[in-house]
Amino acid sequence: MSSGGGQQSQALTKPTFSEVQASALVESVFGLKVSKIQPLPSYDDQNFHVCILRTKDTTDGPNEYVLKISNSESSKTPDLIEVQSHIIIFLRAAGFPTASMCRTKGDNLTSLISVDSDSEIKSYLVRLLTYLPGRPIAEIPISPQLLYEIGRVAAKLDKTLEKFHHPKLSSLHRENFIWNLKNVPLLEKYLYALGQNRNREIVEQVVQLFKDEVMTKLSHFRE
Repeated sequence: MSSGGGQQSQALTKPTFSEVQASALVESVFGLKVSKIQPLPSYDDQNFHVCILRTKDTTDGPNEYVLKISNSESSKTPDLIEVQSHIIIFLRAAGFPTASMCRTKGDNLTSLISVDSDSEIKSYLVRLLTYLPGRPIAEIPISPQLLYEIGRVAAKLDKTLEKFHHPKLSSLHRENFIWNLKNVPLLEKYLYALGQNRNREIVEQVVQLFKDEVMTKLSHFRE
């Protein structure tokens, strides 16, 4: 990715649905009529904040959702998406304030849709989750109590997930997944993005420390 190839790859796999197309998806796949839709920030998937019209069939349910369209690369591994969805359901049942999964008209958690993109057929897995209102932690003042609460919830989450079982759980183990904390050395491929400044030096030092102090002991850590 040092030549920017990874960014190009991300651009090729990230969905580019318009708001009109996304609204049509919500109606055709999930049977809900959209009153308002707007894009949400995302990395390599595409997310929309969806408000639905109330009907006699939806008077009791939520009226705000997140439509999540997985990138075409992740959509090739439906087992991974399935496990993620079941984890969300599992955590909600355990009392965590997670979203609820909305089932498709065919009573599935996801739907694989295919679109014609520049004479090429691309497939995307689509999910609909209830919208959770709130503010990103980066936007609120940090206090020791807040940090304590974050740590407490993270620990509770960790302990709860020890009880989660699924026949396709192994799909979560992706060796070269950049967001896996044991893959810190992979960040070296992205150092070019920092240019030549003090921040780059710091990152290089941290990566080297990780190689020297952590990689040599990884086999002794609980994963």
